[in-house]
Amino acid sequence: MHRITLIPGDGIGPEITEAARRCVEATGVKVEWEVVEAGASALKKYNTPLPRQVLESIRKNKVAWKGPITTPIGGGFRSVNVALRKSLDLYICLRPYKYYPGVRSNFKDVDTVVIRENTEDLYAGVEFEEGKEETRRFIEFIQEQKGIKIKEDSGISIKPISLSSSRRIVEAAFRYAIENGRKKVTAVHKANIMKFTDGLFLKAAKEVARRYEGRVEFEDRLVDNMCMQLVQKPQNYDVLVLPNLYGDIISDLCAGLVGGLGIAPGANIGKEYALFEPTHGSAPKYKGMNKVNPTGMILSGVLMLRFLGEKEAADRLERAVAEVIQEGKDVTYDLKPTPDDPTAVGTKEMAEAIIKKIR
Repeated sequence: MHRITLIPGDGIGPEITEAARRCVEATGVKVEWEVVEAGASALKKYNTPLPRQVLESIRKNKVAWKGPITTPIGGGFRSVNVALRKSLDLYICLRPYKYYPGVRSNFKDVDTVVIRENTEDLYAGVEFEEGKEETRRFIEFIQEQKGIKIKEDSGISIKPISLSSSRRIVEAAFRYAIENGRKKVTAVHKANIMKFTDGLFLKAAKEVARRYEGRVEFEDRLVDNMCMQLVQKPQNYDVLVLPNLYGDIISDLCAGLVGGLGIAPGANIGKEYALFEPTHGSAPKYKGMNKVNPTGMILSGVLMLRFLGEKEAADRLERAVAEVIQEGKDVTYDLKPTPDDPTAVGTKEMAEAIIKKIR
């Protein structure tokens, strides 16, 4: 019996979480769910989007599965997702991107894994707000120390990249490659411009890569060039390892290669805890409409089952998802030839079709 923290999330979260939960249970794996609230619903009830009991539950159960949570743009509380990763030191963001026949995409030969550092970089949240006294003093400090003039009406973000965090995320990428029969790791950076941050990341990557020489191929790419390479010849790339911000951007690019965020799963893993989630947002305009694709949430459940050692069940569930998508009959509107296809089914109906395929 596995005890797992379940966070339904906001917007479409509760719908796709329920659909995916039924799929996982249909594999026969025994799970006891501990349901807790985070995000907009928790903010109304507890005056915080991340109540203390959420972290307590995850620390107790070690594994959590989460639906999408709304992150305000430009103001309001900072991301619950980022807070969870930092609070639990979930330093590995694992996002596999695999093309499933039947999905509408211009690319058919994609099987790439993005491994993103999750705890630092610009996402560390070290910011100075425009117009504040502390910001004015910081601007003066920069000019004194570096002789660089920054406009007084600037907002400023700090980008910390550490040697220790860079080493451990690259180590995780090589470990993943070996454990999963992958052939190559590509470190992605902008070290030609940001020599003391991205340069440090690249230095760490090369150090770690030397220990795996002869077992896993290693290369590095500038992030802008990597974007071009991925849309020209994605089949040339296997495991990508990146700092936090580039990892976030490249993740969405890779999702586009395989048909969109609707089929993109994710995992956040640390030494003690692991949290699984789809990579798409909460899409509040579709809330309660039984319309959206549950595949990203279901495939994050596949990742969770593998993490729990339930490989055979995970494989059966992934095969069922692949079969339903390939048949193209019981799928949501985004998986049809055109979005207005009248034969599209709802979230619940697609999950039911997947459940019938599990064997």
